[in-house]
Amino acid sequence: MLPSILSAQVRQGIEDFLRTTFPVTTPFFHEIFDRFLKTPEALFRGPYLSIRLPFQQGEVEADRFSGFTLPFPPYRHQAQAFERLGGPAPRPTIVATGTGSGKTESFLYPILEHCYRQRGVPGIKALIIYPMNALANDQARRLARMIYQSPNLRGNVTAGLYVGGQQGESASGAMLPEQLITDKNTLRLAPPDILLTNYKMLDYLLIRPADLPLWQQNRPETLRYLVVDELHTFDGAQGTDLACLIRRLKARLRTPPGQLCCVGTSATLGDSDDSGRLREYARQIFGERFEADAVIREALLSPEAFYGESEVRYHQIPPPETLAQLRPESYPGIIEYLQAQHLLWFGEGVSDPQGGDWQVVLGDRLKQMNFFLRVIALLDRRTRSLPELGERLAQQLPEFTVGEEQYRQAVLQSFVSLVAAARVREGERLRPFLDVRMQLWLRELRRLVADVKALPEIRFSDDLSAEQLARHLPLVHCRECGALGWGATRRNQDHYLNADLQHFYQSFFNRSPTVTYIFPHDPDEGEKPVEGRYRQHLCGHCLHISSGEAVESCLNCGANDRLLAVRIENQRIRRENSLQGSR
Repeated sequence: MLPSILSAQVRQGIEDFLRTTFPVTTPFFHEIFDRFLKTPEALFRGPYLSIRLPFQQGEVEADRFSGFTLPFPPYRHQAQAFERLGGPAPRPTIVATGTGSGKTESFLYPILEHCYRQRGVPGIKALIIYPMNALANDQARRLARMIYQSPNLRGNVTAGLYVGGQQGESASGAMLPEQLITDKNTLRLAPPDILLTNYKMLDYLLIRPADLPLWQQNRPETLRYLVVDELHTFDGAQGTDLACLIRRLKARLRTPPGQLCCVGTSATLGDSDDSGRLREYARQIFGERFEADAVIREALLSPEAFYGESEVRYHQIPPPETLAQLRPESYPGIIEYLQAQHLLWFGEGVSDPQGGDWQVVLGDRLKQMNFFLRVIALLDRRTRSLPELGERLAQQLPEFTVGEEQYRQAVLQSFVSLVAAARVREGERLRPFLDVRMQLWLRELRRLVADVKALPEIRFSDDLSAEQLARHLPLVHCRECGALGWGATRRNQDHYLNADLQHFYQSFFNRSPTVTYIFPHDPDEGEKPVEGRYRQHLCGHCLHISSGEAVESCLNCGANDRLLAVRIENQRIRRENSLQGSR
């Protein structure tokens, strides 16, 4: 998966969906959606790019885990988590590291080791709470694989998933290679060592009589670990609910003070160097004290350690005349695209595109690329939009200023694709060379308005001042015929439109007769007005309606530069015509 290409495909898919969902049959508005979608920073923000250097490696004693062997050398933050969460006296911990940093392994391996050492002791020893069932299901498969692939854990450690919907033939009554125990009756009769659930279901498990057997084998000291994944999602009222739920759980199991090792994980709570507020937040949620060193953050390699003895050998940048070759749509597939980009940047092709060795060599070559060094230095743990990154690179690289913005974006997309495709060999497996992320933000399509003029533009009302809003009206679209127009409210004898957006929404949903629809006049309709539809002239400055055969300027403010011939249809006349037609 190449993030740069995927983000472009996501954007194109959203644009195509909007064009298909809101077809416009009114000639006056034919290109209004295209202009809106092409306006920078209007509907989409980004894409934003971040490239993170590798994590520092940590050290773990060879006999840290007796139930299994670590399948990989741990990162430094994982080794710190193992130290805090392992042994006879695990301590409350917050793992605040980024996405893809191995947070799950940080707490799961100490839990598996504890359950293995306590094998044969009945009762739930670890409880893991997830904010969403989808996340719980995904982690359940991972945990099932961990247990099944370990000869010591398989048959000695059990784990179950207790969420809604796990019933009937789809429920599993035993540990499987890719599935935990999900049959509720089995979980009640033989509680697992590790239980995965969500906080809503945990509430039911504490109050429903049918679930009472789940806890009956637990002694006060049995439950040792309580993990809340994605801790940052539990804020406000939801955080209060979770805090009360944890206190009820402790009371039900008669857990002694300091017995329960509480763990919180989050990829978004570790940005600040001051851990005081975070530790206080965790204390309020769990009701346990978190020491000054309880927050574990990620540690990245320094640029010096990452580059090592690499020397810059590649200075060239694909020139503007290669724009067509830089475009992904010029190739039948990803492999062909990557081969072509490799040739453009390094002057030689890929010998074996189906094998993984070329991706390992690619990572080494990237370290020797001047463009790569510049990008890493400019990002420096920050996230920048591609246009901003392109502007900063143009200030440093004169050859990058030759082409237009379209060319610079294609160069960046090509470069990011190569970085995402590069790999590092660790034993028998390949891992990503660097952590590459592309973020594309989409604004919610709400409170959209358009100005009243010959070439109207769609805007978000929240972006406009009060003075600007007075010249904009909400858009209305017919899903049946595709007609597009403006909406407003207007009392029967008034000669102006009310542009207040909130008043229009309230009137619309209350089916008020003051709701009015304004459609630009289509010359093909002829000059004869249809009953209930009046062709008049609307001023885009003051929203005054002028009537007459030949109106050259607004009868209210005198302006003539934004005077539009329109037909107006109000709700009251539509309702009267509907009632007459039904008689």
